[in-house]
Amino acid sequence: MRAMVYRGPYKIRVEEKERPRIEHPNDAIVRVTRAAICGSDLHLYHGLMPDTRIGHTFGHEFVGVVDEVGPTVQNLQVGDRVMVPFNIFCGSCWYCARGLYSNCHNVNPNATAVGGIYGYSHTCGGYDGGQAEFVRVPLADVGPATIPDWMDDDDAVLLTDALATGYFGAQLGEIAGGDVVVVFGAGPVGLYAALSSWLMGAGRVIVVDHLDYRLEKARTFAHAETLNFTEVGDVVLHLKRDTGFLGADVAIDAVGAEADGNFLQHVTTTKFKLQGGSPVALNWAIDSVRKGGTISVMGAYGPLFSAVKFGDAMNKGLTLRMNQCPVKRQWPRLFEHVRQGYIRPADIVTHRVPLEHIAEAYHMFSAKLDDCIKTLVLPSAA
Repeated sequence: MRAMVYRGPYKIRVEEKERPRIEHPNDAIVRVTRAAICGSDLHLYHGLMPDTRIGHTFGHEFVGVVDEVGPTVQNLQVGDRVMVPFNIFCGSCWYCARGLYSNCHNVNPNATAVGGIYGYSHTCGGYDGGQAEFVRVPLADVGPATIPDWMDDDDAVLLTDALATGYFGAQLGEIAGGDVVVVFGAGPVGLYAALSSWLMGAGRVIVVDHLDYRLEKARTFAHAETLNFTEVGDVVLHLKRDTGFLGADVAIDAVGAEADGNFLQHVTTTKFKLQGGSPVALNWAIDSVRKGGTISVMGAYGPLFSAVKFGDAMNKGLTLRMNQCPVKRQWPRLFEHVRQGYIRPADIVTHRVPLEHIAEAYHMFSAKLDDCIKTLVLPSAA
């Protein structure tokens, strides 16, 4: 098959790769019809994620058609159109029994915190991802779901991570009626978090970013107020003034570790294989939210040190809630929001590229060219 293959920082290619096979009786092989490039893929692309091995195929957002099933698979049949959450999870451990699918205890021998993730280095289990013509889906009776007949593939692929994660970020904020919500980051997840905040009762939503085209999307797609942080001297002071000097009730960090990587990230990653991240947005959130407020974090951070202003958070009595999104837990409600027309996931898609051009697509997304917000990848097998 043809697949995107990692060859080192900033070096990806489309190569012939062995077609995945059934390795366990509960596996399925899915022919990919849509994949997507996620902002967190840029951490891999830039060489900032530990143990990203040569030959690895990225892609944790994908949908497709079941091509083959193992002998014990009961919930899927060949020919089913399926959406696959980015989490790989067993469905039966202590965490899965409580809906914490992103923290599954049985699918990632390389970490005690996060479960398995498709296409996200060997720190997340080493599973090849969906930026390919075919992908192996383990535990096929647990993770995937059939796509409703009324849902388009372009919408479905965005529910496998970006939309579910943005919605989860708003959920973690425990937004009450009339709350002022500040969202840091106007990438796809931030846009979805801003839109989802209205569904949870927000009275005001402000999106902070530095790219004008993304802020314009926040205004038109998420109906939010916007702030370009490069145009004000002090972001925190500006937000305080704009909220009656109290601060926002809820702040959502949809940025995480900067995908471009600061100097420390590049040095520690290349020399020591560490990736903690520079939590500028998180510290802005801590400083700009009101005392007793809530901070939601679902931006991607590495497993090690980050210079977070924890003392300030403690002294302000803040509630910090965070996790990787347990995607499948969000689907029932999101399906209804999409079906009713409250959310149109594919409205943020700006580019569609064939798999053969994925290297150019990564460069475009990384360099913020052509007003790129979200790119879908169309494998030639589709």
